[in-house]
Amino acid sequence: MAKPATKPKVESSPATPTASTRPPGAGDNSVTADQLKSFYRDMLLIRRFEERAGQLYGMGLIGGFCHLYIGQEAVVVGMQSTIKLGDAIITSYRDHGHMLAAGMDPKGVMSELTGRSSGYSKGKGGSMHMFSREKNFYGGHGIVGAQVPIGTGLAFAHKYNGSDNVSLTYFGDGSANQGQVYEAMNMAALWKLPVIYIIENNRYGMGTSVERASAVTELYRHGESFGIPGERVDGMDVVAVKAAGEKAVEHARNGGPYILEMQTYRYRGHSMSDPAKYRTKEEVDKYRNERDPIDHVRKLLLDGKMTDETALKAVDAEIRKIVNDSAEFAQHSPEPDPSELWTDVLVGA
Repeated sequence: MAKPATKPKVESSPATPTASTRPPGAGDNSVTADQLKSFYRDMLLIRRFEERAGQLYGMGLIGGFCHLYIGQEAVVVGMQSTIKLGDAIITSYRDHGHMLAAGMDPKGVMSELTGRSSGYSKGKGGSMHMFSREKNFYGGHGIVGAQVPIGTGLAFAHKYNGSDNVSLTYFGDGSANQGQVYEAMNMAALWKLPVIYIIENNRYGMGTSVERASAVTELYRHGESFGIPGERVDGMDVVAVKAAGEKAVEHARNGGPYILEMQTYRYRGHSMSDPAKYRTKEEVDKYRNERDPIDHVRKLLLDGKMTDETALKAVDAEIRKIVNDSAEFAQHSPEPDPSELWTDVLVGA
């Protein structure tokens, strides 16, 4: 197959900002108070939403599979801060946090989780299969690693159409050794596609540790044979994620694929049916008590006197109301009509 043709790109010359207004450079650790507050709010929304989803699952209101993102919030929130309108996002089945970070309505997400017609996939996709073209969110995919070739294809479309948009393609450590992942990386390197492969290394693929599953545990090196640069990032630190993400996005817009291995940790089991007996309570508690991404930003805000306890409590109250309203909305929304079984299964030419 020939290399994709590209349309000529018209470059604009923005005014050079003064020293006092110059934004942080790509890849540095500069954050403003407003950015930190935004990170705190966005991560807290994901945490509270997932906690409520877990409760609804236990009540039997969510069926099928349900994979919670609790503990990994800094990864998607930090990366989301580095992209612009038109950039694509695609991920695996641990996807609720990515949807919320992309700006999808919590009511629509919760409705889909509970199988209601007001959900993003009309109640027919459930936890693992939601999409929003409006937000450039392309799923939610239930097959391990299957989103990686699709995310690479989204990058191909960006280059083919002559845009400078990128594709954020998320997958876990359990997908990292899939053949289709390497095939996608080869194509991305060959055609210099604007894709960032974000490996959310939460230490366990289902119940198997990375050390038992991967001959090379430095997952950011998996693109070396294709010449794809990569780096390992502290995925529990949203500021570190933002800095690494900016560098990766800048590289992808100008030179091709990049790999970010986010070292993170999920507090819950692989899915709601997983009791997670393969790790100790001490291990989980250590991450919760010493490395929690939300507590880290909370400490930065308070130590830097950028906010106070009263303001943070107000944010928590606001988030709890949003989550409670989404759960209430979902539970009072109608289920899909049986006729919906025959819709959205084929797109005509």
